[in-house]
Amino acid sequence: MSQDLREAAARRGSFLQTMRAVAWSFFGVRRAAGHEEDVRRLNPVHVVVAGLLAAALFVAVLVGLVRWVVGSGVAAG
Repeated sequence: MSQDLREAAARRGSFLQTMRAVAWSFFGVRRAAGHEEDVRRLNPVHVVVAGLLAAALFVAVLVGLVRWVVGSGVAAG
């Protein structure tokens, strides 16, 4: 493991801060200064885990929405 990777994994950004950064990235709105701060502060392992959790939540919400629409009969038109 390279020294840069070890230093990145040792960053102390909280998981809540990481979730907030990932949520903003899902919406596609992020200032350049905020992005640079996140790169310096956040743990890349937390970013990967938060991204996977956010993606799973997004898919679950979409599946739930589709099931609700189909089940309500609105889609039968």
